[in-house]
Amino acid sequence: MVVFYNIIIQLYHFLLKIASLFNHKAKLWVDGRKGIWGRLEEISGKGDKIIWIHCSSLGEFEQGRPVIEQLKELHPDYKILITFFSPSGYEVRKNSTKADYVEYLPLDTRRNASRFLELVNPCLSLFIKYEFWYHFLDQLKRKQIPFYLISANFRENQAFFKWYGSWYRKFLHGFKGIFVQNDRSVELLRSIGITNTRVTGDTRFDRVKAIAQKSKDIPLASSFGNNHFVLVAGSTWDKDELLLQEWINRNGPQVKLIIAPHEIKKPQLDKLRSAFNGEVVFFSEANNDLVTSARVLIIDNVGMLSSLYKYGNVAYVGGGFGKGIHNILEAATYDIPVLFGPNFQKFEEALALVSLKGAFPVSCGDDLHNLLEKFIKDPGFLKTSGSIAGNYVRQNIGATDAVLRILNEEIARLSR
Repeated sequence: MVVFYNIIIQLYHFLLKIASLFNHKAKLWVDGRKGIWGRLEEISGKGDKIIWIHCSSLGEFEQGRPVIEQLKELHPDYKILITFFSPSGYEVRKNSTKADYVEYLPLDTRRNASRFLELVNPCLSLFIKYEFWYHFLDQLKRKQIPFYLISANFRENQAFFKWYGSWYRKFLHGFKGIFVQNDRSVELLRSIGITNTRVTGDTRFDRVKAIAQKSKDIPLASSFGNNHFVLVAGSTWDKDELLLQEWINRNGPQVKLIIAPHEIKKPQLDKLRSAFNGEVVFFSEANNDLVTSARVLIIDNVGMLSSLYKYGNVAYVGGGFGKGIHNILEAATYDIPVLFGPNFQKFEEALALVSLKGAFPVSCGDDLHNLLEKFIKDPGFLKTSGSIAGNYVRQNIGATDAVLRILNEEIARLSR
């Protein structure tokens, strides 16, 4: 099985090199790993005590961020190295002050994993949510470096729990501790003989609480609302935007839309702007007069979305017509109901909020229209749904402290 895995890894690398000739993200993935060994040798030469934290992408970084920040504050004698697999994480956070070093993860081969660990020589390693790279985990185990999995969420359909999953289960046996989001994950892991688990919850709840407490005031967004019913739509893709266009175009001037699309390249932004009836303004071009009269405000920048949700009566979070929804907790923390597309089953928080009636999936334009019409006409329903969403976030805060109690004990043991 290892031979087959190695072939797949090398084939993946080869295909990425081909794709890098015409795909920007693939090019970033390939180019970002050039010179990595020289940079790691520089780190090695400093002789720092290092905690290595791996995140697949930007979402996992944000999920692990509360733990990262606390480790940096509580243990200043340790340096933090963060690695990313995806360019969408590395390119955004490569200059992050939350870490001492930020790098791409080398391709998962036995030689790379061994060389990486020899150079970095971490005292402790953390993996956020998932990312099970066989050779890195195997080499960590061989070198007796303790490693933990944080905010994990396991499901029955994963390979670990299938009849053919014996090799995949080897990935899990080396973890010194697996911190999971729910009891179901504990049950699944126990069914395959993994018992070093603990339900600590999801650190994203702590992250969105911190974001909300530090949220920026955006006067233009406040002026845009101007006592209208405002839907704030974040991280939207094409299919999400079709529904939103249909909704705004079939309703009168009493409703307004703030939309922060996932893609903010000019061709996509121009196409989006032309699809809406009525006055549409980009945030970069806006002033008080323009936003007051506009029906749609398009956010053509990155980094503002988490603060924008507080200016909405309802939130719509994109991605649910593709691989899965983006972060709905960023919106729910402001006590507003959350809407999203039909592909949400992999997300614990979405399942919970749907069952509680604090979030609502939509499959078509009529679903979206009917739900929003109900929110507009029934303020009590709007308030109750929003309170359910906000209370759900507040009731699940505390995962970071639970994780840190164990990690602090581990670091104290390593320091002796």
